[in-house]
Amino acid sequence: MLLPGLCRGGHASIRPEADDKGWGPGRAGHGMASFIAKSAERTGLAGAPARLIGEHPSMVHLRELIERIAATDSIVLISGESGVGKEVVARAIHAGSRRGDRPFIPVNCAAIPHEMLESEMFGHERGAFTGAVASRQGLFAAANGGTIFLDEVGEMPLALQVKLLRVLEDREVRPLGTNRAVTVDMRVIAASNRDLAQAVGEKNFREDLFYRLQVVPITVPPLRQRRSDIPVLVEYFLERLRARHGQRNWSVTDEAMAYLWSYDWPGNVRELENLLERLTVLSDREEFDVSQLPEVVRQGMHLESEPRPGVALDESGIDLSAIIRNLEGRYINEALRRTGGNKQAAARLLGLKRTTFSAKLRRCGVISADIPVPQ
Repeated sequence: MLLPGLCRGGHASIRPEADDKGWGPGRAGHGMASFIAKSAERTGLAGAPARLIGEHPSMVHLRELIERIAATDSIVLISGESGVGKEVVARAIHAGSRRGDRPFIPVNCAAIPHEMLESEMFGHERGAFTGAVASRQGLFAAANGGTIFLDEVGEMPLALQVKLLRVLEDREVRPLGTNRAVTVDMRVIAASNRDLAQAVGEKNFREDLFYRLQVVPITVPPLRQRRSDIPVLVEYFLERLRARHGQRNWSVTDEAMAYLWSYDWPGNVRELENLLERLTVLSDREEFDVSQLPEVVRQGMHLESEPRPGVALDESGIDLSAIIRNLEGRYINEALRRTGGNKQAAARLLGLKRTTFSAKLRRCGVISADIPVPQ
């Protein structure tokens, strides 16, 4: 999704002076600049603006939303499955804001050991705990003037959630070992692949923090809900791989593309990118066909299938829009199958104008694996 490396994992946790055994206390501010630079390098975003790939209506709307949000300093909560590009969205918001030339500090709350998370976030004074041989700036202070991105915020311990809430309300941090408050001016963007509302109900996430973070909620759609972007993403990633590996003319056959389109991509854009890179590494051919695709893709396994027609209506309710979209998609798919992928003939078969048919095809994002990709 987001281009330069949107699928790379590298959310940060800084560990200045950490030895090869793990986290270390470090010296005051030591390694902060290199941490920021290395974080951008790991995510492939150094020197390049974050942007979103795709022309599906959901992505067009997302880009419009990002542009509007970037003009403000509001707290943003980004939701979405793993691999959809939540950090890319966060970087795009930061890049388009008045803080775009200031630090962007990504923090993976799930990656930092819980016992070290408070020190990493807020900093500490010398002697604050065993091994704290020097004072050290925390990540909130490092983000001063810029943006801090709290990825997987739902994994933050409850005790630390209270302190995060205080920072959001007072815009002050108190390093461990001191009562001295340090004023910070930064934008906060949080993200989670968990349902935080459900986590609140289960008492695993503070309700007051949830509502404090959800000033502006954004949901990044999974790839299976915007399948019409798959060919665009395939070409984008192959172009990047061509540039990286000597301009080899890699491509995907129409039949293989149909399989890629029909697969549900539980790992989303990151899974698609990794698959394409795997093909370029392991294949001696420049054109990738169905035989080179993984078995799970060839079998058309829909690991995260959409709701099917006939779902019982119970007290929990249903997603009627998704069910209707799925039903339309099945008829569109069958019409394309019967007409050999001819859009005009398929539209006639369904009693639709070609423009209406094309719009529904883009919205539903479906195509059978055994018919040509419609042109």
